Amino acid sequence: MSKRFYLTTAIDYVNGQPHLGHAYEKIVTDVIARAHRSLGEEVFFLTGLDEHGLKVQQAALAQGKDPQQYCDELADIWKQFAAKLELTNDNFVRTTSSGHKAVIQSILSKLHAAGHFYKSTYKGFYSTTAETFLTEKDRLPDGTFDVSYGKVIELEEDNYYFRLKEHQQWLIDYIESNPNFIAPSYRRNEVLGFLKNNTLEDLCISRPATRLNWGIPIPFDPAYVTYVWFDALSNYISIPSAHGDPTVCSALNTTATASPAPMELWPADIQIIGKDILKFHTVYWPIMLKAMGLPLPKQVLVHGWWQKDGQKMSKSTGNVVEPIAVIDEWGLDAFRYYVIRELAIGPDGNWTDAGFQSRYGSELANGVGNLLNRSLTMIKKYRNGIVPAGSNQLQAESTEARARVIADYQTNELQDALAHIGGLVTRANQYIDQTAPFKVAKDPQRAGELDQILYTLADVCRIVSVLLWPVMPGASEKIQQQLGFSAFTGRFSEADVPIAANQAIGEVFALFPRKDIPPTKNRAIIA
Repeated sequence: MSKRFYLTTAIDYVNGQPHLGHAYEKIVTDVIARAHRSLGEEVFFLTGLDEHGLKVQQAALAQGKDPQQYCDELADIWKQFAAKLELTNDNFVRTTSSGHKAVIQSILSKLHAAGHFYKSTYKGFYSTTAETFLTEKDRLPDGTFDVSYGKVIELEEDNYYFRLKEHQQWLIDYIESNPNFIAPSYRRNEVLGFLKNNTLEDLCISRPATRLNWGIPIPFDPAYVTYVWFDALSNYISIPSAHGDPTVCSALNTTATASPAPMELWPADIQIIGKDILKFHTVYWPIMLKAMGLPLPKQVLVHGWWQKDGQKMSKSTGNVVEPIAVIDEWGLDAFRYYVIRELAIGPDGNWTDAGFQSRYGSELANGVGNLLNRSLTMIKKYRNGIVPAGSNQLQAESTEARARVIADYQTNELQDALAHIGGLVTRANQYIDQTAPFKVAKDPQRAGELDQILYTLADVCRIVSVLLWPVMPGASEKIQQQLGFSAFTGRFSEADVPIAANQAIGEVFALFPRKDIPPTKNRAIIA
């Protein structure tokens, strides 16, 4: 049994509908998963839903529904969303599943027996919106709390706490000695700054069942349920447990429930999250894992947020991007391409309709699409749809692009990968302009020269299709179809196999139909 490349998204809270930020994180993760499959690795990609907590309980009651019914209905919507994005996830976790609950209770029992928890009375302020306790440090200079905390109440209650302080120095040392654990580096520095300038407060890991009953019962005290974040973070190991991961099952004394053959998954190779949940994944989660006796994930990769036209997105003002509407109007490949090409992993991004339309027109329709259409149309016209014998006159550029793109995928520089593919596409389009095959075709004495040009273009289109597959699988497969290939695995190794002479190309059609849309017309991009 060999370890699979294991990567995860954060699991989404079911108190709302999917938005651009959710789509972006999932597509980033899917591109990385596909890239590693293209490298020939076995991959396990996990996404899913966080379904417990006070906000879910309140939302369900407000609609007159049982919380489980409420979650089931929303889970269908989120699964449809994942399908719309054509994610290649291997599992879709739901924290209300019986298997997940059993693992959480195993974790709680183990940590309780080892003395990591204690019971104490809390008296102070509590944010019902963020479902978290607040301290004096959370107050603004005027004594109020930030509006993001929503309704804040005074509360006095007993709860169980997880001892964090004793792990603080160990975590600082670990992050400093493992510089790739948190990426990008400025997020690592942010976490280190927090840990070095604050004393960790012990983490409350329970809520009284009298106040919140929609949660996983604490096994050693059924009068309490598990705090939603402790529950949610542990999904990353509850699924490996279900699949018989030996490291997890041994540490937690659990058994496989979902896999006929054990899979070695943990530690995760990459855990992809948004910057708003950085502390949970780089402070609480590592300490939880150390207490369980489990290794830490190899990397926590942190992405930024999207704005719309330089402003925070808000449904109340209509300033939002509806992913499904964009996909229905422009196609999934165009949507996936734009969010990866426009925004590197790390900083915040800015969606503009004009920017989307510009990239679609210049880089997809006039770039990749135009190269393919011009190349294959000429092969149809001048060689009866048969690829002539020849050699790739852009072999040096193709080889360099292939090496750079694969290196970019391996280091999660997805934006750079598309830029380097775009460079090869631009060079091939320039090659057409420079060699003027439509002029060469008029001279029978230059038939061999024309064969070389047409072969070069067909081979470059093949290479481009292979390198694009992690980001735009649909477009890649359509390019392969037009080139006359009946089977395509998406493996990068296929980029090394030159297109065969005498290959019959397929039907030629517009890969990215041009759309002449006035920039003031919003179409389906704006909700």
